[in-house]
Amino acid sequence: MGIDVDIIFKIAGVGLVVAFLHTILDQVGKKEYAQWVTLFGFIYILFVVATIVGDLFEKIKSVFLFQ
Repeated sequence: MGIDVDIIFKIAGVGLVVAFLHTILDQVGKKEYAQWVTLFGFIYILFVVATIVGDLFEKIKSVFLFQ
């Protein structure tokens, strides 16, 4: 029951890596690349969360026997 801790660590790890890369690229003067890295990280996490929500809806469907 509940969400796997691995997924939480995966999201946090991606967030840390994106924040690190954004900071490095911003200080070097590559602001465009820093924004792209942030955007790609956000889209990746959005897909991860979408799959989690999709799995949740499938479980709800199976509990209430909607088929």
